[in-house]
Amino acid sequence: MIDALADSALAAALRGSATLYLLVNASHILGIALLVGAILPLDLRLAGAFPRTPLPAIAPLLRGTAIAGLALATATGAILFTANPAEYLGNPAFRLKLLLLAAALLNATIVTRSPAWSRVLSGDPPSLGLRVMALLSAALWLSMVLAGRWIGFL
Repeated sequence: MIDALADSALAAALRGSATLYLLVNASHILGIALLVGAILPLDLRLAGAFPRTPLPAIAPLLRGTAIAGLALATATGAILFTANPAEYLGNPAFRLKLLLLAAALLNATIVTRSPAWSRVLSGDPPSLGLRVMALLSAALWLSMVLAGRWIGFL
């Protein structure tokens, strides 16, 4: 399967066109920027920062922006992966990035399906548990970005 990805027309196009690779890579960075740029203010607000900013007003917008960024980053990341799948799979920073992504997504799923999240959207203050999970979220997403940057150095 890895060989099939590496031999695909898409992979060949990426390897053969610096411009195409640049555009897909820039789109990947844009997706990450949207994701982290939305999730960090939301996590900080949930953790207690910016107390005058009403969570019911900003949470849906920031969550939606983060989801859009995640979709773009995931799609473009999958495309970039096809260019050198064996190399990426052999890279410990890439594997760490995927592990951190999975942990961050699991945390986000737990948070947004919790009664505490529903109460926040109704105007209640975040519970202690939700505050802790927001700090964990910020740490996971930032660690994922660092692991992603580390890929090129290994």
